[in-house]
Amino acid sequence: MKFSTNRLPLLLLVFCIPFSVFSQKLNTQEIERLEKMAKKVTIIRDNWGIAHVYGKTDADAVFGMLYAQCEDDFKRVEMNYIEKLGRLSEIKGQSVLYNDLEIKLLIDSEDAKDDYKKAAPWLKKLLNSYADGINFYLYKNPKVKPALLTHFEPWFPLLWTDGSIGAISTAGLSTGELKAFYSGNTDKVAYIEREKDVQTGSNGFAIAPSKTASGNAILYINPHTTFYFRPEIQVSSEEGLNAYGAVTWGQFFIYQGFNENCGWMHTSSNVDVADIYAEKITTKNKKLFYEYDGKLVPLTEKMITIKYIEDGKLIPKTFKTYYTNHGPVMAKRDGKWISLKSNNRSMKSLEQSWIRTKSNGFEDYKKAMDIKANTSNNTVYADKEGNIAYWHGNFIPIRDKKLNWSKVMDGTTSTTQWKGLHEVAETVHSYNPSNAWLQNCNSTPYSVAGENSPKEENYLPYMAPDGESFRGLNAVRLLSKGSNYTLDKVIAEGYDTKLTAFEFLIPALTASFDKNIKKDSAIYLELVEAITLLKKWDYYAKENSVATTLAIEWAYKLNPIIQKVYTDEGELDQVENTIEFAKNATPEQLIPQLQEVINELKAKFGSGNIPWGEINRFQRTSGDIDLTYDDTKESLPISYGPAIWGSLPAYKSSYQKDSKKRYGFNGNSFVCAVEFGTKIKAKSLLAGGNSGDPKSKHFYDQAIMYQQGQFKDVLFYKEDVQKNAEKTYHPGQ
Repeated sequence: MKFSTNRLPLLLLVFCIPFSVFSQKLNTQEIERLEKMAKKVTIIRDNWGIAHVYGKTDADAVFGMLYAQCEDDFKRVEMNYIEKLGRLSEIKGQSVLYNDLEIKLLIDSEDAKDDYKKAAPWLKKLLNSYADGINFYLYKNPKVKPALLTHFEPWFPLLWTDGSIGAISTAGLSTGELKAFYSGNTDKVAYIEREKDVQTGSNGFAIAPSKTASGNAILYINPHTTFYFRPEIQVSSEEGLNAYGAVTWGQFFIYQGFNENCGWMHTSSNVDVADIYAEKITTKNKKLFYEYDGKLVPLTEKMITIKYIEDGKLIPKTFKTYYTNHGPVMAKRDGKWISLKSNNRSMKSLEQSWIRTKSNGFEDYKKAMDIKANTSNNTVYADKEGNIAYWHGNFIPIRDKKLNWSKVMDGTTSTTQWKGLHEVAETVHSYNPSNAWLQNCNSTPYSVAGENSPKEENYLPYMAPDGESFRGLNAVRLLSKGSNYTLDKVIAEGYDTKLTAFEFLIPALTASFDKNIKKDSAIYLELVEAITLLKKWDYYAKENSVATTLAIEWAYKLNPIIQKVYTDEGELDQVENTIEFAKNATPEQLIPQLQEVINELKAKFGSGNIPWGEINRFQRTSGDIDLTYDDTKESLPISYGPAIWGSLPAYKSSYQKDSKKRYGFNGNSFVCAVEFGTKIKAKSLLAGGNSGDPKSKHFYDQAIMYQQGQFKDVLFYKEDVQKNAEKTYHPGQ
């Protein structure tokens, strides 16, 4: 059973604790050492403000990479680690107290420190350089006032060993359940609940040489994340490192990208990587035990202290927490304590995240996959030799095949324990399929290559509980008939805005209207214009389309089952649920919802005929982590629709407080198409721009390009970077 959290909304607060309380000043010897290291690193900023970092060693390059990230958006670098340290309450107060407790139960700082001590020399050098790069930035930029972390430790990256936006797996356990267990009450305070069934993730396409115009493989990289979650960067060394792509703020490896030999695209996976267990708890001699294989085993108790800010003071709160051999106790269900077995951080995962960026080709990349430590990602791959490949998940525990692992397991017996990890060859994968293309859009691997996909009957259910998505249907439709692909053609298909869900939903609505609504009724007169528009609509989201507005606003008011995107074993997927709903929906489940949409539009705009671009907007007015939006300020109309209804270019927007319009906050962020020939050719695009500083010209310089789907040429080779250089410097200059 797996459920991935979305990152919590974070708010940067300034509070009245002196900077000096937390500050750890560098001594003269440290400063001299860092100054020498900085001189070994060159950063070239190109004409889009993208940092190209060059170092003699990998460690030099990591130093420069983190320095450059801090220049672009230090507050996001810092906030990611405040969250992973379980210290959000120190800046946000009690409102996130149990979110911090959840993190501390799942990600143990002491384990990270221990891993750092025993890390291989090559990894320890990178970890040290990570900390050095950030600390040198803070030394050189005293005007930057951190919210909390004034000194970064080299073990911090071992808290967050995957670059995924949803890298925490809780097997469906909620923060509310955790709070109820450890506080004794169910009040919905002191935590922010993660949203369930929020479709995050990505699209990835790999096209083999026989389907491309040049005879070279092409990779399409299209993560869907919270905007500004990852910048674009290149990092190179004389030790074989030369990777370009998206890096999650504060991490030292390219998460989605490419080198001269190959490229990797990750989509969020629903592979079962975490399980929950019902424990049988007994009290004996005033001590707690759990039953396991007929024996009583003492519960491990651990005191966890979390500080929260209140009226300018840090107040400690201590929790007595419990662990079984499965993991931390996280909830109580049906009178039984529930523990969680998961793998939310590991040194092997961090090693794998780095090693794959230096892969020389297919065999090398397969060796990286054989580390089997990636818990949250599927991988779409292509290389210069023409290989394309897909792996569904990577870290997959071996389990008793007779059990349904989406359920709560019996914690009293060893028969429900994990039995090691599946070899990669046993997991769902596809290498060089005969159809010459692969795709994944957070969907089942059993459509990854159309008719040539892996067969479900050959794999265990927990390896791929993922259902089909409407984006998956859209991608298969396009790639099945495509040929002679170029970078531009792949991008064009990646920007196909067909909202495939409405091929099922709109006919159900219009048929119900025609059958059940009399022409002389008031409701007929009220809705006939909208129904006529929807009947004529081609299901493509367009900026000037009224039908797009009506359909999207209407769909969000229908039965929530059609928005359920993550499935467990035996459940219908989103596409199946939508087809079932459309087939059986009553007039009461379809028609009043359209009335409501039209009435709302009339109340806001005086008309029910509002083109999609008028209300679906892109706005970036500040570099804050939690953005606010304002109808009176400049914004751009966006034609793309929500991924949940099938749009390949994902654009998730919502109404904000006091706004009449919808503003985007999630979806297409870093997008890139790469061709692996004798020389790399690539094009890319970012939401807004690469800098988080509103005063920078690179804060908004890609906004109109983002609106239009207009990509820039990637500058991969140093001679091209130098020709387009805006600034060349050593860190600290």
